[in-house]
Amino acid sequence: MTLVECVPNFSEGRRPDIIQSIRDAIAAVSGVVVLDVSSDDSHNRTVITFVAPVERAVDAAFAGMAKARDTIDLTTHSGAHPRMGAADVVPFIPLEGTTMEQCVALARTLGERVGRELGIPVFLYERAATSPVRENLADIRRGEFEKIREELGTSPVRTPDFGPPRSHPTAGTVAIGARPFLVAYNVYLGDASNIGVAKEVAKAVRGSSGGLRNVKAMGLEVDGQAQVSMNLVDIEKTPMFRAYDMVKMEAAAHGVSPTWSELVGLVPERAIIESAARYLQLRNFSTEQLLEHKVRAAASDGISLSGFRAAIASSNPAPGGGSASAHAGSIAAALVQMVAGLTIGRKKYADVEATFREIAQQASSLGERLAQLVDLDAQSYEAVSAAYKLPKATPEQESMRKAAITASLIGASEVPLETARACATVAELAEMAATKGNVNARADAGVAALMAEAGCRGAAFNVKVNVDSLDDSAAAHGLTEAAESFVRAASEAAKRTAELVQRK
Repeated sequence: MTLVECVPNFSEGRRPDIIQSIRDAIAAVSGVVVLDVSSDDSHNRTVITFVAPVERAVDAAFAGMAKARDTIDLTTHSGAHPRMGAADVVPFIPLEGTTMEQCVALARTLGERVGRELGIPVFLYERAATSPVRENLADIRRGEFEKIREELGTSPVRTPDFGPPRSHPTAGTVAIGARPFLVAYNVYLGDASNIGVAKEVAKAVRGSSGGLRNVKAMGLEVDGQAQVSMNLVDIEKTPMFRAYDMVKMEAAAHGVSPTWSELVGLVPERAIIESAARYLQLRNFSTEQLLEHKVRAAASDGISLSGFRAAIASSNPAPGGGSASAHAGSIAAALVQMVAGLTIGRKKYADVEATFREIAQQASSLGERLAQLVDLDAQSYEAVSAAYKLPKATPEQESMRKAAITASLIGASEVPLETARACATVAELAEMAATKGNVNARADAGVAALMAEAGCRGAAFNVKVNVDSLDDSAAAHGLTEAAESFVRAASEAAKRTAELVQRK
């Protein structure tokens, strides 16, 4: 089952009964789990975070929007936060095993249904936008409910993607979209007398004014305090600590200091961990040092396949090709084990049973080691990255940095070299399995050989990438030669296995 996250924002933060009714409508859909409900009296706004199976996400979002249409009247609504609709903005966010393309499809399906059944004009935004001018939510919402009501349908920019070309009398309009994970983060700058400073800081911080990319910001007065309200739309490129640092720096230019900050809704744990590591100045910190990380991995027997695939697909450079190569090798080893299992105990193959018991044991050991190399490859990349970040202001620091870089590059080369060696051995085992094993599983042995070859070649690529940065040419040559020898062995075994599989 693949899950998607949805974070609808509703223009109601003061009436608990209405908020509860919207939350309950969403939660009533089968398979839906409501993770968080965050309401703000000053903003007069509620953010509900839920996860749902892909096939039920539209139903859940629609249920909440229908309840909001019937219970929220924007003609009597007021609050610090800009708004255009009762259900103001409804974004879908991909989780493990879900793609952005799926979220775009969900946004468009929901938009069509909302326009048709609820009579609310719908604008698609962010990744689901049908035009570049619709990508930025702030551009769509400019003028808010009152101005949009006047201008709706008067120009292409104000013509909705779905629904009638006129605002719903009480529910207004809505923006539905797909986007990466967004963090709603506010920093306070003391009492309301600093509201002018908050507005200046917000202008300096937000990307549209030349500040930080992937940051949207505005200055607001909230509960008698000056607030810099921010949406961090891509925390991989602009992390939380960078946004806070810039707010602090810009506020200091006006003689003001942050008093506290807050999160609205949920946040990925890595965002907080990154910030803590930065302010504690932890050198070479890794999530592998977190107790809870180890406990979760042990409890779940490691990361799920969908989780690994999502990690590879993310913009993080690790895990990358080296980890994928090791993973391919581990799957190849598992296939060899399967063929061995289908051979052992069969009368027809009694004469090779001892051989295949040995093959099964070898494949199991290689598979376990290759699974470890998936993580080790990512860790070796982190070590190289950390070495390049070491200070080099003095000759002594430069010397230490150079030595650390060399050591980390050699380590980062040795990990994929071991992957290549293991994959080459798996390819040879796959050939034996295809030659002497259960003929009904010969194609599986062939797939094992091909995957082992691919893993070996991929690992060799990673060896070359790392040794190309080494100053020690002799060490580089030795590592490259070894990797190439393993590729030759794996390729020859895979070729022979493929020929065997293709015979009648």
